[in-house]
Amino acid sequence: MVPVSTKPMSCNRSLDVVLLIDGSGSLGKEGWAASIKASQTFVDAFIGSGKANMAVILFSGPKTWSGVDLCVGKSTKAVSLKSCGIITVSHFTQDLKKLKQKILGLEWPQGSTLTSIALMTAKAELALGRKDSPSNVIVITDGRPLSFRNTAIAAKALRKSARLIWVPVTKFAPLKKIKKWATRRWQENVVQVTSFGELTKPEVITHVIANICPKENPKIRIGRPALN
Repeated sequence: MVPVSTKPMSCNRSLDVVLLIDGSGSLGKEGWAASIKASQTFVDAFIGSGKANMAVILFSGPKTWSGVDLCVGKSTKAVSLKSCGIITVSHFTQDLKKLKQKILGLEWPQGSTLTSIALMTAKAELALGRKDSPSNVIVITDGRPLSFRNTAIAAKALRKSARLIWVPVTKFAPLKKIKKWATRRWQENVVQVTSFGELTKPEVITHVIANICPKENPKIRIGRPALN
């Protein structure tokens, strides 16, 4: 019997990565725990390389429609990203052991899902990245964003600055839309996961790593995606 690896594939390539973690209420306790574990496993793949620059953003949204309206610009009142459920856990850092601990200490927001604002926050974070390293944005999410239209617009804008990879979990994630939001070819930038139990498996993260770190995996044939 071939032993199952308990660790993800490592990546020693110089990369800038922004990890977006969905904290919406639809996750449930099991989903939240699985997302945190998967996020930590993802960070593990880069610890020790000294080449990864990583930022983490936790996103959800207000629990009321009036709060959502404030966040999407339907009011003239000023509003902070934090009050909209968008929390920058860490700006770009190479201290990945500390970053892993920050992820472990996160509290579950249990809000709505303002994916579009999270994507634009990631785009802003990319301005702090390195000019000589490929930029990647990874989105772990379980369901439907509040606005498909705004998410599509934000994804298109983000793809001009980085490779956009999605990890949709469960049948409730709008896979058909996500394939359009991801960097082309979607086959190399969408890692579909059927359940939260599957999300915690190291091989899921290995799949993501194989996509963004192809030089470390010569036996895996991965094409060069278009920027948009």
